[in-house]
Amino acid sequence: MDHGTPDNMNWAGLLQNVLVMVNLRQITCGSVWFSIPEEQEAGVRVGSLGKDFSPPYQLLTQEYLWLDKNTGDLYTTEQKMDREELCPEETKAKECIIIHNAIVGPSADLIQFPVAIEDINDNAPLFENSDIFLNVSEDVAVGTSFLIDDQAQDKDTGSSRELQYHLQDSDGIFSLKVEKGPVIMLVVQTALDREIQDSYQMILVATDSGPNPLSATLNVTVKVTDVNDNCPRFVSESPACVIVPGDSYRDMVVAQVRAEDLDLGPNAAITYSLSPKVSERAKKLFSLDSHTGHIRLTQDLQSDSSEELVLKVLASGHHCPPADTWVTVSVLPMASKAPAIKIRFIAEHQNQTIVLPENQPPTVLALLELGGESDLKGMSLIIEGEVPFSLNTQNGKYLLSTSKSLDYEMKSEYHISVVVRRPSAEGFVTTRSLPAIKVRVLDVNDNYPHFLQSHYELQVEENNQPGMALLWMKASDADSGDNGRVTYRLGKHTSTIFRINSLTGQLSVSASLDREQQDMHTVTVSARDSGSPSLDSMTTVSIHIFDQNDNAPVFRTPHFIFFIPENVPPLAQVGRIGVTDPDVGENGNIEVHVIDSSGKFVIDNVQKSLRCTTSVDREMKDQYELQLLASDNGHPSPLTSTAKVTIFVEDVNDNQPKVILPNSNLSCLTVSPATTAGTMVMKIYAIDEDSGPNSDITYIIAAREPAHKHSPFRLDSRSGNITLVQHLLGEDLGMHHLFIVVSDKGKPAPLHTTVWVNLLVNETMEPCHLDSLPKSLPYRLAPPPSEAPICRTEGGPASYTQLILLVGLGMMLASICLSVITAVLYLKQKKRCLQQNKKGCAEDNEIPLRLKAKYYSDE
Repeated sequence: MDHGTPDNMNWAGLLQNVLVMVNLRQITCGSVWFSIPEEQEAGVRVGSLGKDFSPPYQLLTQEYLWLDKNTGDLYTTEQKMDREELCPEETKAKECIIIHNAIVGPSADLIQFPVAIEDINDNAPLFENSDIFLNVSEDVAVGTSFLIDDQAQDKDTGSSRELQYHLQDSDGIFSLKVEKGPVIMLVVQTALDREIQDSYQMILVATDSGPNPLSATLNVTVKVTDVNDNCPRFVSESPACVIVPGDSYRDMVVAQVRAEDLDLGPNAAITYSLSPKVSERAKKLFSLDSHTGHIRLTQDLQSDSSEELVLKVLASGHHCPPADTWVTVSVLPMASKAPAIKIRFIAEHQNQTIVLPENQPPTVLALLELGGESDLKGMSLIIEGEVPFSLNTQNGKYLLSTSKSLDYEMKSEYHISVVVRRPSAEGFVTTRSLPAIKVRVLDVNDNYPHFLQSHYELQVEENNQPGMALLWMKASDADSGDNGRVTYRLGKHTSTIFRINSLTGQLSVSASLDREQQDMHTVTVSARDSGSPSLDSMTTVSIHIFDQNDNAPVFRTPHFIFFIPENVPPLAQVGRIGVTDPDVGENGNIEVHVIDSSGKFVIDNVQKSLRCTTSVDREMKDQYELQLLASDNGHPSPLTSTAKVTIFVEDVNDNQPKVILPNSNLSCLTVSPATTAGTMVMKIYAIDEDSGPNSDITYIIAAREPAHKHSPFRLDSRSGNITLVQHLLGEDLGMHHLFIVVSDKGKPAPLHTTVWVNLLVNETMEPCHLDSLPKSLPYRLAPPPSEAPICRTEGGPASYTQLILLVGLGMMLASICLSVITAVLYLKQKKRCLQQNKKGCAEDNEIPLRLKAKYYSDE
């Protein structure tokens, strides 16, 4: 947005601020006060200095406000004012005051005026955490309160800072109680039952009291913890009646009872037992597993008659009366001698146990065959229970195979119960004819080590202590033994300063980290198991190095040398100050100051350049020595460095030559007619305060009076010596006015001054006096370059040379004419003198040879 201010006012404002603080008197205007709400858009009028001060107006800092230089009106800029950022320590105070500086009035007075930044409700409340978890026992009394140890904070002030709390999604189970402080309590409103609902999700909302209320939320999770308020009970699936063949083997599972307790953990532990009222026959034949509820045969049955046994099973829990159920076991008589089952192992086996590596495709394990003296008609072999094995008939025999690949990590050992199934009057009955076939699954290294994260992010401050631990990484391997034993190593291209413990996975750094050399490191870590062949997996760790203020600003050179012309305009750039700081953020934010300046030079910290605040004059001072101090804004304390600056002021042709001798245009020197040719009559002496070619002086006779005579005097253009070039004649008697132009050789155009040299050729050497100069100036100097018309600037020197040439040629012609006329008159006069009195004539024409070495002036 254009406010009528140049783009470079950022640096110019900063520069002017330094300038005026050095050079101008400071005025504090307590009556000038402005206020504005924060976060205003650009162009909002804040107030005006016009009612208290006269124009013009200039604001020294235009970061947040800009000032109309004609009206004095203050407006906001595109950079919004954030009260919480500008006054972070005063967010609880009533006022946030920012002092601004401005130059006002024709006398350029410096004033300070405060601008109060008013708070608006632009900050929502903020909880420190996003979630909070509470554990509440299910038997807690209604009305019990629990502290929510997290209060929201609001950076605003006044009513915008006052917070109200309410609870959402509590469904009347919980309510909120807020006490002074604030202390936020969660109150139980109804009885809890973990078995009905074990957790509650609610939202705590904090809302401020600003004009447009803002809010923040906190997720509150209440986990209802268990108490032992439930007792075991048998489920409906528990068997009531089972049938057992009369030829069943020992350890055969007859039935399984199952009870449940809705509590958790130890509160849900159930113990099974047989009632003391069970018959001795039942106690002798059956056993009950107190943990699983399995009812097994304690011996082989060889029963030729039917028998029915009733078992009363009890399920007991902590501090609960036992639950009971009844199981009726019907023992059938042996129909005939149980058939024998022959087994021939095909797969590898050890001690009647089949050994099979995991992950094998369906594999034949053994060949089973029914035999014996009994009638085998209608009999078959089946596998009890759900196991990953199958029996397939082939030519009257049975192939025992795996039905799918076995996984050691799922289960490492199986017991295959193969029974004989035969028809009976009640249906089919089963008889176990051989013990369970055992299958042991061998572990294969089929699981890769697994890191908890595929990528880790670390933030480490530089200049750490060598050997500091950075991270503990853990990779798990589901395999067993050596297959699951994991070791750690670093990738090939990892920097040698990093170390990892091969057994624990602790990553450390052996040297101090330097952010200026490298601000981020990427470390690759591999986890490898000890299987054969071994398997490995990888993860990466990105280590971001935080900056410390460990580098002082560095000047490009310890001694800067600059050259400036003496006519340099105010605020012109003298030169760039190269200074760097390899730190970042505030640690690398550099400010440079001139610490021993008279105020003529300041630092523009925006462009890092040295600027001249006022005009300089080489003739007054041709060299300046400065000391620069560079300071960063680092914490805990800034670092500084210094540099020297030498500024040489180069000459500009700003001084006209100054004639010392003669000291007046009315000065006069008497020259004797007897002076011999070649004698130096007098010397013009001029000086120029400039230097070099700007002070190189030349002298030119621009005009003579009388103009019609041929002048016997010559001027040396370099030395300024005026010499007599010929013998003086009678016609040379009288006053000779020489109009001398004294010029330097300055660029881009020379500067001039003029002087009249007055020589009186007279026989008497008495001092001469002048009361006036020739009335009309016979020669007019060209105006200096600043006054000459623009179109003639380039042709100025050439025009001047041409004019001198023309004047010289004219004077030469006039001198020749005068010489001829003088010679003719002289011859006539000489002839007349010879006829009359030669002696008297000679006395009248004698001119004594005597020079005056001193100038006389009437002034």
